[in-house]
Amino acid sequence: MPSTAIRRALRRLAAPGLALSLALAAAPAPAQDRAAIERQFQDWLQAEIWPRARAEGVSRDTFRAALEGVRLNWDLPDLVPPGTEARTPKRQRQAEFGQPARYFNANAVAGATRVGREMARAHAATLARVEAETGVPGRIVLGVWGRESGYGRVPIRHDAFRVLGTKGFMSTRADYFTGELIAALQIAQAGHVPAGAMKSSWAGALGQPQFMPSSLLDYAADGNGDGRADIWGSEADTIASIAHYLDRHGWVAGRDWGFEVRVPESVSCTLEGPDQGRPIADWVAMGIDRVSGRPFPEHELRGEGYLLMPAGRHGPAFIVTPNFYVLKDYNMSDLYALFVGHVGDRIAYGMGDFSAPWGNVGGLYRSDVAAMQRALERMGHDVGGADGLAGFKTRRSIGRWQEATGRPATCFPEAAMKAELR
Repeated sequence: MPSTAIRRALRRLAAPGLALSLALAAAPAPAQDRAAIERQFQDWLQAEIWPRARAEGVSRDTFRAALEGVRLNWDLPDLVPPGTEARTPKRQRQAEFGQPARYFNANAVAGATRVGREMARAHAATLARVEAETGVPGRIVLGVWGRESGYGRVPIRHDAFRVLGTKGFMSTRADYFTGELIAALQIAQAGHVPAGAMKSSWAGALGQPQFMPSSLLDYAADGNGDGRADIWGSEADTIASIAHYLDRHGWVAGRDWGFEVRVPESVSCTLEGPDQGRPIADWVAMGIDRVSGRPFPEHELRGEGYLLMPAGRHGPAFIVTPNFYVLKDYNMSDLYALFVGHVGDRIAYGMGDFSAPWGNVGGLYRSDVAAMQRALERMGHDVGGADGLAGFKTRRSIGRWQEATGRPATCFPEAAMKAELR
């Protein structure tokens, strides 16, 4: 068993839903209205959910076992009760788009690495077999597993049907969660797990891989040969399911996920992004080299690579491969994919921290970043939408604006820019 310090680090790392933002929230319904809204919820389950579930092969017995007695969970985020409108909170923060250094908390990284090495030894045969079947390296599977649920050691306590029912009935993404509720009923009908034992994060993600129900139906795999895909209780099934997901999303066998590099001042940070790829040999010809001092593997030089600078000039830089963006299919965050690859490398190769430090950037309100994005859009820049999140399109648009105004490109939103970008 890991030490108390490691267990605490894992809880910080993988508390269900921690990587998801509280992007929107609704004003709470008055207490005197809740009884009426609860009745509307029960009517909705019978009038809308039951016919859809029945059409997907769900029996009445399964439907009752899953939803009889289920009430709304008023403590969930993103709720829009009937008669209210969604509102944007004043303080909007998200780890992936705040201060990048916080995402790579030393204790969390160390805990994920130490326990990951234990799991690598304990499940060496399963990891090797799954890698041979899918081409996904065992270290990458471990990185995802550790990030999502602390290798299954972080408790997942929410009733999935209560979460999905609540969010399907009254949330900012009601249609999406309604579909996931139907998928959860199909899972119960198929016997993957009894309805009453289906536990999820507050966002409705299931089991150790934290699959949404539709992903479980599409990607869950039987890793131990017992004829079931149990992502709650089976570590072998969890390993196989994560690898199967990445394989089905296009993991390129034989290629790495990426390499930390040095980017000379002569190479603009505005060249970042998956739409500006070129053979890695071309990046090398521009003066980019690995921080380790080792050359890129020969087969990687021929493959396409992409510049990644998640903190602009204020942090480490990387040349990543198409596999990096497969990891982003699991969670649409540059820092998530980077964390998974980095922890996997530390587990397998004993690597240390990134060579370049993370600068003291980020921490802005999302409303501040969104205002900058709208200003850049008015200038003709494609920032990927004014969502308040500093993705690669926003980062490089800031760099292009900086270059156009005669200043060095840093490619990251900073407080000093608010006066000009508004």
